[in-house]
Amino acid sequence: MAKATLEQWRMFKAVVDHGGFAGASAAVHKSQSTVHHAVQKLEGALQVKLLEVKGRKAFLTDNGKLILRRAEFLIEEASKIESVASTLSEGIESTLKIAVDEVFPHSILYQALAKTSELYPLLKIDLVESVLTGANELLSNAVVDLAISSIPVYGISCTKLCDIEFIAVAHKDHPLHQRVEQLNFHDLKLHRQVVVRDSATYTSHNEGWLGADMRWTVSHLRNSIDMVSQNLGYAWLPNTQISHLIEDQTLKALNLEQGTTRTLNLYLMCNDIARLGPAAQEFKKQLIALTNFEFA
Repeated sequence: MAKATLEQWRMFKAVVDHGGFAGASAAVHKSQSTVHHAVQKLEGALQVKLLEVKGRKAFLTDNGKLILRRAEFLIEEASKIESVASTLSEGIESTLKIAVDEVFPHSILYQALAKTSELYPLLKIDLVESVLTGANELLSNAVVDLAISSIPVYGISCTKLCDIEFIAVAHKDHPLHQRVEQLNFHDLKLHRQVVVRDSATYTSHNEGWLGADMRWTVSHLRNSIDMVSQNLGYAWLPNTQISHLIEDQTLKALNLEQGTTRTLNLYLMCNDIARLGPAAQEFKKQLIALTNFEFA
């Protein structure tokens, strides 16, 4: 049998996190003597000194530092088990939170949401549009249940959905289309590029050529499409969202020596597939099926 209880491990971690027994007591809503007793029992059961108290502060011993890393993993796994049990006991989740990279085809997304809502009509959908690593950040911070992103995260559930082709385009009357010779990157530097900002708060990731001296940075893909359509610059834009503008000749692909197109892979990710409720599982199934059909 285990010599220590999960509650003792949690109190030990609380003491470390809050720098002493007083702070831990307030954090776990237990008396200071209860927390102190729990840590003492833990040290006695393990026969290892975990903390040294100096004044009102508690400091990890070398052995305590080593054991804390293992304890944090244990506490995190226990939290996951409790979360899964909570999902099972409650049945269908009330809200499904999804972060979606703006380049993902809207028609597929909406169909998957509609099919899921047919089975779970009371399900609330919380949809967050993101760019580049924005979806990853929301998933990492547990703000959303699922994320569609172009930046895969290894070590979690990650399923490739599709490849999105980007095309370098400008308005049909843009000066870049007046040149007979193929365009190089020096030619592009003489004109304004419109780029979309990474929506993540704490990280930043760039995609596409960003060498233009004149550059407008916007927060949403639709702003970039509008600006290029109004002859305010050129950009690499997803073919799925501008094909109608190319067909009606509002936009034209730039005649580049190289790099006219590029491909962005999109992935569906979740931190722990076992923690997804039945509605989230259904949405995941529908999204993958619809994407496979569309991009087959």
